[in-house]
Amino acid sequence: MSYLQDAGYQVTAYFYNPNIFPDTEYQKRLEAEKILCSHLGCELVEDVYNPDEFYDAAKGLEYEPEKGKRCDKCFELRLRKTAEFAKKLGINKFTTSIVISPHKSFQKLSQIGETIAKEYGLEYLAIDFKKKDGFLKTNKISKELGLYRQNYCGCKFSLR
Repeated sequence: MSYLQDAGYQVTAYFYNPNIFPDTEYQKRLEAEKILCSHLGCELVEDVYNPDEFYDAAKGLEYEPEKGKRCDKCFELRLRKTAEFAKKLGINKFTTSIVISPHKSFQKLSQIGETIAKEYGLEYLAIDFKKKDGFLKTNKISKELGLYRQNYCGCKFSLR
């Protein structure tokens, strides 16, 4: 978010994570997002937490390996909802913080984001936030603010 702010964007954070399991984990991550947004002066919009939306998207892919088709469906679900949210608010550009993780494919997320953006007449900002020590910077901010840091992707299948 600070990278986007420094680039001149007015940032609205959209928290839509039906994939996160269990509910207590969701609450920890949401609380960290609230603290971060408050610190950075960003608006935070939380969508309804409905894990069934994720389970419907992942149906039949429960035993896929991490970084497989299940993850693609999860990214697609979340980026599509983000595009819908942006379109509804008249925001013409969107991106995702998922790419900050060294465990996530920038190319894959960009491809999914750009495909969805075209469907909605929006622009997907394909920014690799890992570049220029981005991941290290997020760790530093997290430590300074005492933010919760998760140790798994989020869904119950990634706990395996």
